[in-house]
Amino acid sequence: MDTTHARRWDGLVVNARLATLADDTGYGAIEDGALAWQDGLITYAGPASGLTAAPDALACEVVDAGGHWITPGLVDCHTHLVFGGDRAGEFERRLQGASYEDIARAGGGIVSTVRATRAADEGALFAQSLPRARALMADGVTTVEIKSGYGLDLDGERRMLRVARRIGRELGVQVRTTFLGAHALPPEYAGRADAYIDAVCEWLPRLHGEGLVDAVDAFCERIGFDAAQTRRVFEAARTLGLPVKLHADQLSDGDGAALVAEFGGLSADHVEHTSIDGVRAMARAGTVAVLLPGAFHVLRETRLPPLDAFREHGVSMAVATDCNPGTSPLQSLRLAMSLACTHFRLTPEEALRGATVHGAGALGLPDRGRLQAGLRADFVLWDIGQPAELAYWLGGGLRIGSWSGGRRLPD
Repeated sequence: MDTTHARRWDGLVVNARLATLADDTGYGAIEDGALAWQDGLITYAGPASGLTAAPDALACEVVDAGGHWITPGLVDCHTHLVFGGDRAGEFERRLQGASYEDIARAGGGIVSTVRATRAADEGALFAQSLPRARALMADGVTTVEIKSGYGLDLDGERRMLRVARRIGRELGVQVRTTFLGAHALPPEYAGRADAYIDAVCEWLPRLHGEGLVDAVDAFCERIGFDAAQTRRVFEAARTLGLPVKLHADQLSDGDGAALVAEFGGLSADHVEHTSIDGVRAMARAGTVAVLLPGAFHVLRETRLPPLDAFREHGVSMAVATDCNPGTSPLQSLRLAMSLACTHFRLTPEEALRGATVHGAGALGLPDRGRLQAGLRADFVLWDIGQPAELAYWLGGGLRIGSWSGGRRLPD
């Protein structure tokens, strides 16, 4: 590759081993590699032998990777990390035999977090959420999706989305916001689910007009909202040109995956009970299956997603933390990758691809997830001997440094 250019690159990493993920299979490994960027975009990702001059002549800043591995920045495409309080007590109750649905019907679950979130002003909510975002970044996340859904009124949903945007501004991580007003039925709407959906559809254009919404989600489940109610939310999103995604088929087969695919949705998430018809619908629509092994692990589920069917029909599989206070208090995407390998039998390569290429796809962001010229310069330098170690080690500080758009993120 010709690396001749009119002006010096902003940065260049040398003495690196690259896991480019450039092709559809394999790590795309380059043992003696170099990675360059300019104006926030990768300009070169290839063998060091392809450089046409000395590193100092090619770039304003040269980083010696010391022979360590570089991967694309990790993309956590499903989180609920902005919330008030915690639900450690419910964790104990589940261990004593209560089910997720038992707790929800007794006034716990999502509604208990709603109470704590509504009680927190914006500053307090930011202060509680910031450490969770930092924890994700410390393990290699450079792009994170953050959902609303614990306010369940206009002011509360707005406050959550504002905090999510503020996290992105202050930490430098790329944040995508998802409006999840249709997450649960708030107490003041008890017995009036359709009226609440009316309210959600009224709030959406207002929040979108304030620049707070990148996508729209819903919880389509027997303890959430039915298909007809979810469809109304999706139709409101489509009117505004917003992409949709869905908490689909987690506890039962409610045809959620097929429904979100019908709307050309970015992703169907959880999908443990998705039928073969749902898989086929996702394949036709290009809808990504987002696997959430943290919730599977915490809830001690036994029903696996239809992984072989996803592979057979070419449905991309992303991996995310589902960081939330009730069912997945997980603050490491690397650990989610490991759980996906252990519980779902993904290979380490599939898990890494799920947390990069396909995670980006689940957010509608084709500009990241691989180390290729022309894509965003989002990458992580790791202290590992091979890429499989990212899913192999259960915890531990493997990250040396992360870059987002060519700018090094705080350690």
